[in-house]
Amino acid sequence: MTTRVRLIELAPGGVNDAEAVDRIMTAAFDPRFGEAWTRSQCIGILAMPGVWLTLARIEGAVVGFALVRAIMDEAELLLIAVDPAVRRTGVGAALLRGMIAECEGRGVARLHLEVRANNPAISLYTAHGFRHAGVRRGYYRGRDGVSFDAHTYVRDLAAER
Repeated sequence: MTTRVRLIELAPGGVNDAEAVDRIMTAAFDPRFGEAWTRSQCIGILAMPGVWLTLARIEGAVVGFALVRAIMDEAELLLIAVDPAVRRTGVGAALLRGMIAECEGRGVARLHLEVRANNPAISLYTAHGFRHAGVRRGYYRGRDGVSFDAHTYVRDLAAER
């Protein structure tokens, strides 16, 4: 039996990667939940100070991304997505670890994120030290108009130093 290990490479992304980000969002985010952003929203926020995009690649192909915004000593994970074809292979965990390391390097004291209630990714976030902080009622609105709550999570990096 042969086991093939795939190397997950993390690299900075930018506006030129909007097509790959859009492709991943389309594959990863079910439209009934209203979680995805538009391509123009992603491009627009990338132009803002303190915003960065990290791409995850396997064998050169973009298979995931994380979009983060930092303001002073706080940061927010705005979007994270992994191509469903490679879910549960460590891509999401690699992106989270990379984002946390980047935040530490930038002097971020506190990380925030929000996620749709009952999203399976919650277990990934809690496994990486995020704790539940609150609820935003009806935050997500799917294409059919149905609303879903968002749960906010936080990780205090300053307390870990």
